[in-house]
Amino acid sequence: MIKIEKPTIIAAAGNKPKIIEEFIGRVNSGTGDLSIAKMTSPAGWIEPGQKPAFDEYTVVLKGMLRVTTKTGVEDIQAGEAVIVPSGEWVQYSTPGSEGAEYIAVCLPAFSPETVHRDE
Repeated sequence: MIKIEKPTIIAAAGNKPKIIEEFIGRVNSGTGDLSIAKMTSPAGWIEPGQKPAFDEYTVVLKGMLRVTTKTGVEDIQAGEAVIVPSGEWVQYSTPGSEGAEYIAVCLPAFSPETVHRDE
């Protein structure tokens, strides 16, 4: 058993400060199989598009997370979830007035080398 005492704050991409608290992953627990992080994004936050080499499973806890892909736009509300498969271009944002809090699980674990952000 490995107890995780606290998360590590990870630097976030985007136009406004976003808090990423990695509980399980490459940085906080040395886990490459998957990562689990709590995200807190402010109102008006948007990040560059990306084409990650991992599946991303996201559960929105508060607010709304906008997920834009090449095939459309989905607003994921509190209590809803979304799955974005590996290799699909995606852009996340929180345009609502309250921002959003959400849990992101990446399989395999997130890394800056495998997220493949747009230039």
